Amino acid sequence: MNRKEITAELSQQLKNYINPYNDPRIYYATEVTFDYATSKECRIDFMQFKPKNNSVSGIEQGLFIAYEIKSSVEDFNSGHGCNWHIADKSYLVTTEEVFAQVRHLLPHWVGCIAPDSWGNMRVIKNAKVHDRDKPINELLLMMFRSSNRELYKLRRNTYG
Repeated sequence: MNRKEITAELSQQLKNYINPYNDPRIYYATEVTFDYATSKECRIDFMQFKPKNNSVSGIEQGLFIAYEIKSSVEDFNSGHGCNWHIADKSYLVTTEEVFAQVRHLLPHWVGCIAPDSWGNMRVIKNAKVHDRDKPINELLLMMFRSSNRELYKLRRNTYG
């Protein structure tokens, strides 16, 4: 498989890992962009929000998890992504072979998820909670904006 196909396969496997039963109570968004149209613009491939519970304080105590998909060592070293400071927890999503080659380049708090020989995603290194750079309201707004964009694309493709 080429880089684009590997990325697409890892993305689909990650979606199935994050939300295997298509549960509407699992909150995640794809291609979440921060600091749009500035010199600090960055994008997270997948971002998940896990509220502690549905109370005000439970939502405010929620956990943000960022997932960066990298299909190869070259992709990892491309300078795109690897925005490990945005969320409370961050995971590199890649193959075990790529992880073995880049693990020494990752911050100690970044975890890794990779497909096993049956194509099921598994954590091969646990992420640690790390202080994030962004406030909860910005993270939720950017996730909402990205989800809304994907919904708009779906509707446009469905209804013309």
